[in-house]
Amino acid sequence: MSSAKTIRWGIIGVGDVCEVKSGPAFYRASGSQLLAVMRRNLAKAKDFAQRHQVPQYYDNADALLANPDIDAVYIATPPAQHKDYAIAALKAGKHVYIEKPVALNAKECDAIIKAEQQSTKKAVVAHYRRYVPGFLKFSELLAGGAIGRPLMVQVDMLQPIAADIISNSDDNWRVNPALSGGGLFYDLAPHQIDLILQWFGPVVSAQGVSLNQQHNNSSDDLTCGWARLQNDVVLQGRWGFGVQGQQSRDVYEVIGTKGKLSVNFFGSPTIHLENADGNQQICLDNPDHVQQPMIAQVNAYFRGERDNPCSVPEAKAVMALMDVFTQR
Repeated sequence: MSSAKTIRWGIIGVGDVCEVKSGPAFYRASGSQLLAVMRRNLAKAKDFAQRHQVPQYYDNADALLANPDIDAVYIATPPAQHKDYAIAALKAGKHVYIEKPVALNAKECDAIIKAEQQSTKKAVVAHYRRYVPGFLKFSELLAGGAIGRPLMVQVDMLQPIAADIISNSDDNWRVNPALSGGGLFYDLAPHQIDLILQWFGPVVSAQGVSLNQQHNNSSDDLTCGWARLQNDVVLQGRWGFGVQGQQSRDVYEVIGTKGKLSVNFFGSPTIHLENADGNQQICLDNPDHVQQPMIAQVNAYFRGERDNPCSVPEAKAVMALMDVFTQR
């Protein structure tokens, strides 16, 4: 594929996540065009298309996939539909960019991997925090030895059931395990676990527990996990979605032989560094459209300009650890 080629995109599932986080990035990134969108509610698909100046809209995914002008498809439906749409897009001769979590569980990833292997097209998963400036800086500090050799990682994601950081949708699918895979843990934890595995993985051993303690809905509201990672880095994580507001926490902390790094995962990242040189705070705002840096990398990959910014096997490793933590 020529490096000068514009990647022409279609979106399947143009819902709330597409409004600001991702959708505009497909027409604002260099060498990228948003050609068509699909939603089962045609009026809502049309509304999105008109507001974002997208020339074509559908209420049927097969019709979008049959469009010969579309090069790549962003799958932004609930996770229960990711596998089937990804396979259908690859068979239709389209590259695919799959929203996280990539599937309902790790086992489902195998079918996507097989479909990609049998296709001439490429698949990427939307673990976009890899390219957000704050997490690029955090990675740089780790790699540069700012805290020496990492020893342990602590993740605390404790939120009220109606926390501001949790996206809402008309049908509240995120707390329906049949659609989301496992409630809010499966919606939010992939962001954290993906970077943990990038920086400290792979997993050597792991265990966990997951419970529906408060029965606010049908999904578990507490998940705790422990893992031994490569080079004997130890991970401990707590994800709870029923605490009182004053108990809210969003902390990712790495302790090393020479100091500590911590950062929040949601909102604009603020990095705290403590080492022999003192304490330092680094604030780096997120892009207006938080997925745009990742989408730029995806376009480059589809043009043959770089390697895969996040492969399905990498995303499967994230799902596998989550499945262990939830005892699935």
